[in-house]
Amino acid sequence: MPAMSPEERREFARDLGGRLPAGFVLGAATSAFQIEGATHEGGRGESVWDAFTTQPGRILDGSTADRATDHFHRTTEDVALLHDLGVDSYRFSFAWPRLQPEGKGALRASGVEFYERLLDQLAAAGIDTMATLFHWDTPNELRGGWFARDTALRFGDFAHAMGERFGDRIGRWVTVNEPATVTLDGYALGVHAPGATRLFNSLPAAHHQLLGHGLSVQALRAAGVQGGIGIVNVHSPVVPATGSEADAAFAELFDLLHNRVFADPVLLGHYPAPPEGFEALFSALAEVDPADLAVISEKLDFYGLNYYAPTKIAAGSGGSATPDGSSDAMASLPFHLAPWPEFPRTGFGWPIAPEFLGTALDELATRYGSLLPPVFITENGASFADAVELDPETGEPHVHDGSRIDYLAAHLDAAVGAVTGGGPASAISLRGYYVWSLLDNWEWAAGFTQRFGLVHVDFDDFTRTPKDSYAWLRLVAESRT
Repeated sequence: MPAMSPEERREFARDLGGRLPAGFVLGAATSAFQIEGATHEGGRGESVWDAFTTQPGRILDGSTADRATDHFHRTTEDVALLHDLGVDSYRFSFAWPRLQPEGKGALRASGVEFYERLLDQLAAAGIDTMATLFHWDTPNELRGGWFARDTALRFGDFAHAMGERFGDRIGRWVTVNEPATVTLDGYALGVHAPGATRLFNSLPAAHHQLLGHGLSVQALRAAGVQGGIGIVNVHSPVVPATGSEADAAFAELFDLLHNRVFADPVLLGHYPAPPEGFEALFSALAEVDPADLAVISEKLDFYGLNYYAPTKIAAGSGGSATPDGSSDAMASLPFHLAPWPEFPRTGFGWPIAPEFLGTALDELATRYGSLLPPVFITENGASFADAVELDPETGEPHVHDGSRIDYLAAHLDAAVGAVTGGGPASAISLRGYYVWSLLDNWEWAAGFTQRFGLVHVDFDDFTRTPKDSYAWLRLVAESRT
């Protein structure tokens, strides 16, 4: 989709809002570690990310999330922004170390009180909730992290305690967010916390996250929660760089590693068969207890899809570049991520390819068919170099982020087109779309260098300034029939 004029963007918003199915949920998403700050208040424990940020060279700009966007102290302001935005639902995450500083035991009262206040304000504003139990902030006291099976068991306990405390207040529950990213970036390539470089030996971390997911589904249901339960996986359609057999083989391998290892056991009850010649790499998954798979494949009420970009794979080492930072471990692999010169790029350098969101939905429909529950696009968004400008006449601040509007318009349009009117994924029941993110935030290994928000945040004084994309999404919401 080419860049649009301001009036074309407004007209497209009205048209798009009118085409959304009845009951389709529009939402905005955040995560606790990226926005809350107050990491040393209320008895909050240390997470693996808190420890990771203290290691020299880990974070691009040397920053920490100690203050993040100060959401902990500005909850009222942020809920007011959500209300004015006109979205139906807010996807946020509970900070595990704020509620269980050691990853076990009773929920800490100060943490419970903070989330009670947030939920009270959201309810008063008429905003439904999608709450994530684990969005990467593993308590540091859980030694071994997700490489240890015990962490899955502790996570199940945490889920049960949360279900008992908040079970009547949450519209939908997400167990685990993007176990693929945690496994690949955190345990295989070392660019995310905890910084391990185990490569294919990282797969136990994948299995333990999925086991933790299954145990938490059981725990939430045992606690009698009223909201639906699902998992969120990030999917990236994978294509070979050329028509060569080597590129095709490594593209198939990466598709398994990034997509199917995390979706197949949840939806089909088994791990995918390794490509021929790569069987030894997947031995850790071939030896899992079938009883674990029965837990992992507990029936879900919905499936969350995060989509940002496709992946192109080429045989041979291509250096240490990953989407999230430089990794010497990546450089040691016999394949690499190839560039996409045919697509424009986000501030992160990710290709802007909305048609591949349709491909991701099509792959879900083809691979999982009737076993796929209703789907929510739980994250989609882009970073750009946004800046606040003052109106020369009024002095009012504005952030003109037309590139983000064009990105969101093209991706939401692609998603709706894929599942309606005979689209390739028309068998999917697509129930909603959440923009990443409500606020500019602390963007993991990139620190404060990438801005994804509908709302600009000054990272010095935390002033919030809604961007043009905020007004655009509000118009989409208002235009629904």
